[in-house]
Amino acid sequence: MTTPLRERVRRRLAPTRQLIAELTEAWSVAWRRSLQLRVVISTLALSTAVVLVLGLVLQTQIAQRLLQAKEADARLRTETGAVLLERDLAGVDPDREGAQGELNNALDRLTNASSAEDQPATAGEFRAVLSTSAGEAGAQVAAGPVDDVPATLREAVAAGTLSSQYTTTLTEQGVEVPTLVVGQPVRTAVGNLEFYLLFPLTAEQRTLGTVQSTLIVGGLVLLLLLAGIAGIVTRQVVRPVRQAAEIAERFADGHLDERMPVQGEDEVARLGESYNEMASSIQSQIRQLEEFGALQRRFTSDVSHELRTPLTTVRMAADVLYASRDELLPALRRSSELLVAELDRFEALLADLLEISRLDAGVAELGAEGVDMHGVVTRAVEAVRGIADETGTPLELDLPVGVHAEVDPRRVERIVRNLVANAIDHSEGKPVRVVLGADERTVAVLVRDHGVGLRPGEAGLVFNRFWRAEESRARRSGGSGLGLSIAIEDARLHGGWLQAWGEVGKGAAFRLTLPRTVGDAVEASPLPLGPEEPPAPTEPASVPTPPRPRPTTVPARPDGFEQDEP
Repeated sequence: MTTPLRERVRRRLAPTRQLIAELTEAWSVAWRRSLQLRVVISTLALSTAVVLVLGLVLQTQIAQRLLQAKEADARLRTETGAVLLERDLAGVDPDREGAQGELNNALDRLTNASSAEDQPATAGEFRAVLSTSAGEAGAQVAAGPVDDVPATLREAVAAGTLSSQYTTTLTEQGVEVPTLVVGQPVRTAVGNLEFYLLFPLTAEQRTLGTVQSTLIVGGLVLLLLLAGIAGIVTRQVVRPVRQAAEIAERFADGHLDERMPVQGEDEVARLGESYNEMASSIQSQIRQLEEFGALQRRFTSDVSHELRTPLTTVRMAADVLYASRDELLPALRRSSELLVAELDRFEALLADLLEISRLDAGVAELGAEGVDMHGVVTRAVEAVRGIADETGTPLELDLPVGVHAEVDPRRVERIVRNLVANAIDHSEGKPVRVVLGADERTVAVLVRDHGVGLRPGEAGLVFNRFWRAEESRARRSGGSGLGLSIAIEDARLHGGWLQAWGEVGKGAAFRLTLPRTVGDAVEASPLPLGPEEPPAPTEPASVPTPPRPRPTTVPARPDGFEQDEP
């Protein structure tokens, strides 16, 4: 077959293949999702096997009984006919002239006598054959259809035994008919003759056909009844289970008042009672947790607000002391400096607590606007450059211009500022690299340090509130312990990712990935995360956007677990 012809055939068969694939998929889905369908199909399959086996056994037994009765009656009728023929042909010489007519007359008398006498009707109609032995010298003399008698049967009868054999004969219309042939020798004064009766099995065929049709129809009706019974019984079991699944789904969606109807005292009723008790217990616990969470958030918010007034008063007094620190004693001067530093940290902690309470309450709003990410990231880096200069930490920036996205600039600046400050704290004076990248749908910021890194399992813990990798590690940014927790919540508010990676002695990397358009889904990040290093920085304004490799690590979650990246 040539290539164009094969292509035409493939195009014509494509709709058929698609239809078959759709039907197969629909069947597969129905088979997986429907317990009732699986039970009914399994019941039909097993019932079909049982009905087939029983039908074959019944048909075989009936056929054997019919043939046994037929053969017994045929032998009896053959023996009776042989006795009559021996009496009529006692003085007949087959070799003399006119013996053919005597044999025909004897068969006619036998047939008439069999019709007139009260014979059992099991054997049915028959044809008679009377012949001399085929192996004797001289011409063979025969009356009746001797050619329909099998040669093997004639050999057995010639040996002097009563024998029978099943064979196939042709009717006058040329139709093959199964036939039972019974033969017996007949003694005369001159020699033995061979006597045969041929019994057509047409009646038995009709009987077996009727039995077979009855078994087929009865089997189909039985299968349909079994399928209906299986469907009804399975429905009684599946219906409450399906109802329980629907109620459980609605309960999981937040409809905590959903309950299963309970009827009777059977196993399904006990299942419904157990489910309702479990649902009531879960509802009570959830409400308690909601009340406790609301109380906790309200307490945090109230305390944070109430602390602002005394904090303002203390701040004013501390500023007065700090302004006149040169006139104080050295010990008092140092105390005023420590007081101002701790007040700064306290104010930052209060601001973070207020932000956390707004995020927990779900009232945080996203003020998205189209901005150039170069300016947003640059402002965040410049906000912590003083800490980097103080610690002698070089900042390597790879921030191409013209990377636009719809984001909340204030929140993105806060995320990047926290990430860079955290990297400076743990870089141990080694360079910190900040890279900006984008593709058609997403924009990403990667902050990479080469400090102490993270131990195994800590990448999933860094976003927990007040979590510390090492309590004794020196921190210069004065963090509150809530920066990364707020950062990941801000990232989620944008519909993006905030992921962490780290190895001991190799440093750590934090990657922020956001959609370029509000509402788009983030499926991949344009910057690699992990041991793969981004290209070395050059002039920030001329660096092209890095290519889009597939991320190789998992995003960190604030609950301490790791999840697979979508």
